[in-house]
Amino acid sequence: MSSTVTPVILGMLSARPRSGYEIKTSVDRSTRFFWAASYGQIYPELKRLEEAGLIEGEDVPTGDRARRVYALTDAGREELEAWLLGRDTTIELRDESLLRLFFADSLPREQALMLLEGRQRGHEEYVRVLRAIDDIPGEDPPFVDLVLRWGIAFHEWGAAWCAEQLERLGEKATTT
Repeated sequence: MSSTVTPVILGMLSARPRSGYEIKTSVDRSTRFFWAASYGQIYPELKRLEEAGLIEGEDVPTGDRARRVYALTDAGREELEAWLLGRDTTIELRDESLLRLFFADSLPREQALMLLEGRQRGHEEYVRVLRAIDDIPGEDPPFVDLVLRWGIAFHEWGAAWCAEQLERLGEKATTT
């Protein structure tokens, strides 16, 4: 795959044709929790994928504006399948909150602990958001549901871990 957003676009289009706006809307309700894609990434990549013959675009009038709806070509489906079944799988986590904690020793202890408290609140908020998604009527495809369940479990664990660390570091502060 040529860019980090390529699999997102090909995957979204494997379900049905969509406009760039619809892809971004779907990303914001699904993959953004673990694989974000911005308009600034999506639109140039749609153009590149169309030029490469992996997707086809069609201008569809909607009201005063035309919008371009993209569909996966056979070559695009083959590219997506090759990526899905490929041997190389990278588990990469970019987490700004964790990076801040890594460098938090340069702050006064109270401020550093506030970073950890903020991380805990962030995990708790993600649990609320993901549970709300889970409560939406209708049934998700099995592996979409699987990833949603992973997200809920991960953020529940993250919130609990933060609480344990706050307690541990609080105890350490009182004994030193």
